[in-house]
Amino acid sequence: MHELHFPVMLDECIRMLDIKLDGVYIDGTFGRGGHSREIAKRLNGGRLICIDRDSTAIEYGKREFAEFKNVEFIKGDFCDIPSLVSEKADGILLDLGVSSPQLDEAERGFSYMADGPLDMRMDRECSLTARDIVNERSFEELRRILSEYGEERYAGKIASAIVREREKCEITTTSQLVEIIKSAMPAAALREKQHPAKRSFQGLRIAVNDELGEIEKFLEALPDMLKSGGRAVIITFHSLEDRLVKHAFRKAEKPCTCPPSLPVCVCGKVPTLKCVSNKPILPSEDEVEKNPRSRSAKVRVAQRL
Repeated sequence: MHELHFPVMLDECIRMLDIKLDGVYIDGTFGRGGHSREIAKRLNGGRLICIDRDSTAIEYGKREFAEFKNVEFIKGDFCDIPSLVSEKADGILLDLGVSSPQLDEAERGFSYMADGPLDMRMDRECSLTARDIVNERSFEELRRILSEYGEERYAGKIASAIVREREKCEITTTSQLVEIIKSAMPAAALREKQHPAKRSFQGLRIAVNDELGEIEKFLEALPDMLKSGGRAVIITFHSLEDRLVKHAFRKAEKPCTCPPSLPVCVCGKVPTLKCVSNKPILPSEDEVEKNPRSRSAKVRVAQRL
C-alpha cells in the first residue's frame, strides 16, 4: 500500500535531516509513513520512533513496517514527545498536513469534496467533533474560528448562515455544511478557483484538533528534544503554521531581549537553535504537477546548538 502514498518534499526532508546510520530519529506525524520508510532504510544500528495520534495510522505502520526491526510505534501527539520519548533525538520530522487517507475517507469528515459525517477528529478517541462546534458554538465563536483559523474573509456571513440553518435542523454532514457556506458567499467568490468551503473547513479542523496550540507546545519544548547538532525538519501547509514555526526558530536563534542600545547582553538568554536556511524550502514545479497537494507546502529546518 505504501506505493500509493506520496510524501511531500521527500528528497528535501531526507537531505535536511542529514541522517546518521546509528542516529535516533522521530517522525512525529507518521501518517502513512512515506517519510519514515526512507529514514528507516538509511539506518544501520540507529532507531526510528514513529508517533501519530490516529490509531489507524499506528495499526497501519505496525503492519506495513514489520520488515524493519529498528522502528517503534507510539500512539500520541507530537507535542507530547518529551513524555513519550525519554532520549534526545538526532532528528525530528513533522509533516503538519492532513494525511491523504484522512482526506480521502469520507467517513472521517475532513473533505468538502465528499459527503460524510461532520467529524474532523485526527484522534477518534477525542470527544470534540466539527459537528459539536457547528451546532453548539455561538455566532461570535464561529466567526472567530472561521476568520482566525480559516482566514475566511466571509466568516461573519458564513457564521450567520450556520446559526440560521441549525435553528431549522441539526447540521450533521459535510455536504450540508458545504451548501450553507456556498449560500452565504457572493457569486464572485463562488467563481474563484479555490473551493468555497476550503477555508472554513480548515478553520473547523484546526479548532477540533487544537492544531495551533499543539504546534506552539511542541516548538517551546523542541530544543530540549534534540541532541547537539540534531535537526528539526517541519513541513507546513498554511500561513498560520508557517508563521509559528518561523517565529519560534528565529526566537531560539536570537533570544536576547536586551535593548539595542546596550553594548553587551545582560539578559543571559543564549541561542539554542540555528536556522539551516533563512527562507523556507518550496516544492519543485515537477512535484507540484505530480502531487497537487504539495503546492502550499513549506519546509523549515533548524539545528540544535
